[in-house]
Amino acid sequence: MTAIPAPSPRRGVAKGGQALYGVPLGILMLEARFPRIYGDMGNGTTWPFPVLYRLVRGASPEKVVLNGAAGLLEDFVEAARDLVSQGAEAITTNCGFLSLFQKEIAAAVGVPVATSSLMQVPWVQAMLPPGQRVGLVTVSGGSLTPKHLESVGVPLDIPMEGTESGREFFRVLIKAEKDDMDVDLAEQDVVEAAQRLVARHPEVGAIVLECTNMPPYAAAVQRATGRPVYDIYSMITYFHAGLRPRDFAR
Repeated sequence: MTAIPAPSPRRGVAKGGQALYGVPLGILMLEARFPRIYGDMGNGTTWPFPVLYRLVRGASPEKVVLNGAAGLLEDFVEAARDLVSQGAEAITTNCGFLSLFQKEIAAAVGVPVATSSLMQVPWVQAMLPPGQRVGLVTVSGGSLTPKHLESVGVPLDIPMEGTESGREFFRVLIKAEKDDMDVDLAEQDVVEAAQRLVARHPEVGAIVLECTNMPPYAAAVQRATGRPVYDIYSMITYFHAGLRPRDFAR
């Protein structure tokens, strides 16, 4: 006798209306040539969940970091709206210096927006014991202005250290002097900046890495300084957890 297959359980009515599904986080990407190694925000394998990328043409690291992203606001707003139209439920960017556009992008797209790793500073500060402060390691200390900080609620007197004096990280990422990168030298630049930071400011009890290309070196920074380290990876995994909370009923 031929077995009769059991009917499939009903799944209700599926809702349509957009082109892509299952990718709630959209990332606005700068136009750059350097390698996106594992751990870099622009490497899709970095994330434990799917992400949706959108390249912003003409937005080079040099323009955004050294020139204050002048004239690029509408390009970022348009790109963010495009991500939302494709199904993104929240937007982030791959440059901490885009804190400048936090309010404008959020107002334009109508979904949660987290432009910069700098947004973690007030939260991390609240966790520290009295007498300790958050310190910043940034790709370019000379370019991080009060406006960048004020845009996301960071104290203007926050201790910070840049990587401009290093041999590899700054010149490859910002000056675009070559396409390849010596990863060991880049790590050394970031670690040494963090070591200078805590040497000059021993009251620093935790470090926030501004640059979205620094997560590959966060563990090395933590080992070298003995301080907790927060970066764009820690922030965006937290951000995404609110978009897709774990369902403990399943």
